[in-house]
Amino acid sequence: MIDPEKDRRHPIVPARTAMLFFDCLAGYLHPRDAAAAAEVVGSGIIQRLVRIERACREAGIAIVYAQADHRPDWKDVQRYVADAPTRSRPPGPHVFEHPGVASGDPRAEVIDEIAPRPGDYVIKKHRWSAFFGTHLELSLRSAGIDTLMLAGGAIEVGIASTAYAARDLGFSQVVLRDACRSTRPGMREAFMDTIFPNFARVRTVEEAIALFARP
Repeated sequence: MIDPEKDRRHPIVPARTAMLFFDCLAGYLHPRDAAAAAEVVGSGIIQRLVRIERACREAGIAIVYAQADHRPDWKDVQRYVADAPTRSRPPGPHVFEHPGVASGDPRAEVIDEIAPRPGDYVIKKHRWSAFFGTHLELSLRSAGIDTLMLAGGAIEVGIASTAYAARDLGFSQVVLRDACRSTRPGMREAFMDTIFPNFARVRTVEEAIALFARP
């Protein structure tokens, strides 16, 4: 249990903080599959993404969108052998082919509920980490930002990869427990309870907003 009084000794300073929405894309949060769409609605994640986005804008916190950006012919996608099951493959070695959304497809766009506005940062990324091969670090350093809040998904893929990179680059982080998602059982608990606390704070959306430093 986190002591709220001790937590408030380390406020989230808006001028030095960015809110990073990772792959909050229509293909993932408004899927065509009815069962998958019902799971997203039932999770309540979109409402929490909207809540933190509005709170950040009101507080003057920079908004960053890390958006998957792949060629329609998938020639820029890394192919590797992995064991993890997918919707179409059972567990066991197989070649990862592509993530399913490509540039130009409406499913690759950030959901309308938290759509980018002029002045926001849109980071077109080609790998899991929002830092790899992008201008994200340069943009954050130039803006005097030293703290990231993370939301979106998947937890064990892009959120984890970006969080590890941010840690190695020296950024403080707040991972939003109830605004990150995974479709794989056990991932939330493993990362939020065991892994991320080693180098970041893990808070709910409301807990994070309560830490915003007010003038």
